[in-house]
Amino acid sequence: MNPSIIPGLVACTSLLSLAACSDDVPPPPPVAQPVAQPAPQPAPQPVAAARQTAPDADVDLAARVKKALESAATEMAQGIDVSAKQGAVALFGTVASAAERAKAGKIAASVSGVNSVENQLAVVKGS
Repeated sequence: MNPSIIPGLVACTSLLSLAACSDDVPPPPPVAQPVAQPAPQPAPQPVAAARQTAPDADVDLAARVKKALESAATEMAQGIDVSAKQGAVALFGTVASAAERAKAGKIAASVSGVNSVENQLAVVKGS
């Protein structure tokens, strides 16, 4: 090969490389990337509907204890709130005497499904 042609060949190759990088050449089309879709979420159930189909055992137990208290002593039961969790019942509120406090605890313990009673009733004269 003739040594005088080599500089011209290098210049031509350089020009071709620059032409490929010019602004006149459109860029290649973008490649579509898959978009991650979030997992579908189950629709929330209304609380009222859920309780109708499967009653909550804790709510049911608390209601049965409250009913037992009302049946035994209506006036005393008015100042007592009942909560339940897995068979453990808690009594909150006020009663007029220590005897009423003890009576409420015994009534609650006698209800079927009650495993333990946490008697948090406060004795307040005149309540």
